[in-house]
Amino acid sequence: MPDYREKLWPTPWMFIISLLLIPASILVLAPVSMPAGIATGVILYAGTVTALSLTAPVIEVADGRLRAGRASIALTETGVATGATDAAARVERGTGLDARAFLVIRGWVKSVVRVPIADASDPTPYWLISTRHPTELAAAINGSRRPEPAEPGV
Repeated sequence: MPDYREKLWPTPWMFIISLLLIPASILVLAPVSMPAGIATGVILYAGTVTALSLTAPVIEVADGRLRAGRASIALTETGVATGATDAAARVERGTGLDARAFLVIRGWVKSVVRVPIADASDPTPYWLISTRHPTELAAAINGSRRPEPAEPGV
């Protein structure tokens, strides 16, 4: 059972705004054929909804690993995760962003969690992950990290 799991579904507004594809298609194709405009609009809307749904990434902390979209990393290779909301999240996604960072961010999810990478050989300094629950995700990452076993005789 995962310590944390979230799918970054688009907001309902994304689906409502996508409905504008139908009248736009009708407007463009009405001089040629009204049924073709309606059919094209419905097909474009269905394709957009399908694409938005299928490309929504899953953020998961389970079995000592962090999975963000298609990427995965062992929690032993990460530092202390910190969540950011509002103005701090805007800075993380904007002026404070390192170009080498690994990003799983979505514009419709405002808060983020920054996960530093502790592996010195990894050129990626940190992961920046969108989440609707930054405190819970950071706590799951930090709480799931297993302490390294002590060396015998120390």
